[in-house]
Amino acid sequence: MLLSTDVWVSALIRRAELEGAFATVVRKGDARAGDVVIKAYDTANRTARLFSQSVDMQGEPLWIQPVASPNESELDAYLERRRGYDPDLWVVEIEDRYGRHFLLEKVEGEGPAKPF
Repeated sequence: MLLSTDVWVSALIRRAELEGAFATVVRKGDARAGDVVIKAYDTANRTARLFSQSVDMQGEPLWIQPVASPNESELDAYLERRRGYDPDLWVVEIEDRYGRHFLLEKVEGEGPAKPF
């Protein structure tokens, strides 16, 4: 990330809020270089997805779904494990009626980044 994590997270939350979603920081990590995990909650279907920072084969930034489960307890268990070994981790929760994540960067399985 070229921006510090706290600035990047603030921009993500602002994008979500401008589109009518609710977003909040559940856990703050290192302000300059902490990893971020996003929990996107679809309020209409009552499902959630996790997105975690990664890099692709060319070293480009990429967001992946580390747990591909519709079971929210499995997503929360993953977050607990990550918190246990990554004290700099940020966790951002977004609640949106369409389940959008508001990421502008490339997301695995979604093709090129596109506006929401």
